Amino acid sequence: MRESGPARGDGPLEQPPSDGQPGPADRGQPGITPPLGVPRHSVLAVCNSVWYGLMTRADQVEHNAAQAVHLPAWRRKTRGELRWPVSVTVVVAIVLQTLLPGQLSLQPLPGWLMPVLEGGLLVGLAISNPIRIEHRARFVRWASLVLIFVLTGANATSAVLLVRGILTGHAGSGAGPLLASGAAIWATNVIAFALWYWEFDRGGPVHRAHGTFQYLDFLFPQMTVNELVPRDWEPIFVDYLYLSFTNATAFSPTDVMPLARWAKLTMLVQSTVSLALAALVIARAINILPS
Repeated sequence: MRESGPARGDGPLEQPPSDGQPGPADRGQPGITPPLGVPRHSVLAVCNSVWYGLMTRADQVEHNAAQAVHLPAWRRKTRGELRWPVSVTVVVAIVLQTLLPGQLSLQPLPGWLMPVLEGGLLVGLAISNPIRIEHRARFVRWASLVLIFVLTGANATSAVLLVRGILTGHAGSGAGPLLASGAAIWATNVIAFALWYWEFDRGGPVHRAHGTFQYLDFLFPQMTVNELVPRDWEPIFVDYLYLSFTNATAFSPTDVMPLARWAKLTMLVQSTVSLALAALVIARAINILPS
């Protein structure tokens, strides 16, 4: 039998297109004409790759913009918090220290030395950021840490001297002065630990304003219910002062949860100091009350 083939007069069979030559299927179709010697499928692959990359980049930009719009203030860059609440609180702590009796101050140093040193550091910090805490050089950071350390050290010395006087029976002859001294030391302790929390949470106030660190050291309740709080809410010094006060009165976390290990250990130390100071002062005051 003869093999079937094209009928005579039908012409030769169509040959597949060679590289660089458009085939029958490509003739008359719109598209990109490849340069001489470049395969058409290579040009199409490059075009598709470039188009896919542009579309992916556009989607990513749109996604990031949408996220930036819905990010809460504590996760994005904002203006720094006001300086005056911190300054006023430090002034209150300095005044409380100056009201303590002389036997509760660091000896043999004069009683005015620590308050003057703390006041000088506070003035320097206020000059560096008079309105808002937005810019901080290295020396400003160290000055802030030295101020908090001096304030804490002076108050810790007063607390140790008061506890020693209570244990030896030489702390005050009246319940009123003893309770006043104990309350001043306790309140200064609350302010000092509030400054530590405020200064170290997520790198400090400047880093929080710039949104530098996203990992939390303290979890405030407002951070878990973004739809129920204003979009511009973020923790400021007053929130850390409240955190310190509740930890000193409840001897444990209340609504603000410590997440970082340093935060847990610092709250542990504050609770221990507050509990010991309150228990000893109140017990001694009750013991010397007139019958």
